[in-house]
Amino acid sequence: MTKRERETQRDFIDLFYHGTFRDDFLWGVSSSAYQIEGGWDADGKGPSIWDNFTHTPGNNVVNNDNGDIACDSYNKLEEDLNILRALRVKAYRFSLSWSRIFPTGRIDSVNKYGVDYYNRLIDGLVASSIIPMVTLYHWDLPQALQDIGGWDNPSLIELFDSYADFCFRTFGDRVQFWMTFNEPMYEAWLGYGEGVFPPGVKDPGYAPYRIAHTIIKAHARVYHTYDEKYRESQKGVISLSLSTHWMEPKSPNLPGDIEAADRALQFSLGWFAHPIFRNGDYPDAMKWKVGNRSELQNLATSRLPSFTEEEKRYIRNTADVFCLNTYSTKIVKHRTPQLNPPSYENDLERTEEDDNSWPSTAVNRAVPWGMRRVLNWLKEEYGDIPIYVTENGVGLKKSQIEDIDRIFFFKTYINEALKAYNLDGVNLQGYMAWSMMDNFEWLQGYSVKFGLYQVDFNDTNRPRTARTSARYYTEVINNNGIFAHLWRT
Repeated sequence: MTKRERETQRDFIDLFYHGTFRDDFLWGVSSSAYQIEGGWDADGKGPSIWDNFTHTPGNNVVNNDNGDIACDSYNKLEEDLNILRALRVKAYRFSLSWSRIFPTGRIDSVNKYGVDYYNRLIDGLVASSIIPMVTLYHWDLPQALQDIGGWDNPSLIELFDSYADFCFRTFGDRVQFWMTFNEPMYEAWLGYGEGVFPPGVKDPGYAPYRIAHTIIKAHARVYHTYDEKYRESQKGVISLSLSTHWMEPKSPNLPGDIEAADRALQFSLGWFAHPIFRNGDYPDAMKWKVGNRSELQNLATSRLPSFTEEEKRYIRNTADVFCLNTYSTKIVKHRTPQLNPPSYENDLERTEEDDNSWPSTAVNRAVPWGMRRVLNWLKEEYGDIPIYVTENGVGLKKSQIEDIDRIFFFKTYINEALKAYNLDGVNLQGYMAWSMMDNFEWLQGYSVKFGLYQVDFNDTNRPRTARTSARYYTEVINNNGIFAHLWRT
């Protein structure tokens, strides 16, 4: 690429675009059960793996924080509904706590208090004309099921289906948008590869692939249950939320870097999306790379499991829409890592880095143009499927109310999504900001703030206060896009 071509590309990327989304565009905010609810053992709720993990010394959570109380949403349902009404959102994406509904993870342990909490939440949303978008599983597996092996035990496919069936039957008359899993890649890698998330298994070369294999089968099973038993009467859609950074090749003129960037996308997003949205099987890049490295490691079979032809037919096309969580961009370069010990990370044969010129957040560096590029990649890879951004936001260290940096993030990221929709023809149908309010941010505890609303975690009442970004986001929603007059920053 010549200097002039780079300058033209940069000018095109930086150009701000004014316009609106489709009339029925779904604006909302996201949260998850463990991160906001608290009430970790209230009213018969059973422990989850995150309860046990955060109660165990040496877990590497900042300040030894935990979700025992979190935002206390279990006791502050009306406050949460008031925030959603004030934001003027059209949808609220939240997750159900499996162990609040089934304390032991099994249907013979139904907890009526947990069911009542979610009924009241869903009824409150519907009464406020806010669409419930429900995630069945956002990382908080009942500890009782981890005790029998967790996702490494194939019996969880049946147990997850039983739980999902109960939720469809109980809440599906008012819920028409379901997601089975949230970001299963992190469940597989962080929980079973690096072992920094519960259940803390450190088996980087084998376990992540096994876990993903089970989760994909569990998703397909639940999809078919909804399709066969509930779709006709409830008329909903079902998918799962997948995540990726945009992967930008370090040297666009080097085929090795281009291939490495695409491979990184296939090993993160394609790992789950290719079986579900394409052909029921893993991406060729994964099959070839893991298979080749397994052979060089003198293994009899690939560390990447294989699906039978019957399983491929059962898995493919088991999602109605594409739900994407995305936050940042990585610069990717090819590398040839060591063969042993086996590791998912080394199987990718790449390095990832940030560009130090990009704006810094509490978690990483982020540039908005990655949003447009990843949305276009989805369109090219999986066709003209409806896309919902189910998480996008920025984590900041400071807790100030006047959060101009967050406004700049939302303004520029939403603008890139708008370009993808209006200029590139991406079938984008919704955007959920992460997050409605500050919450427990996993290993960062409460040290990182993602909320449109500030939560004072030093106050036992957990008061919520609207940040300036909340007002800005409401204006974007009211305008269904971005106009020239809207909040010059």
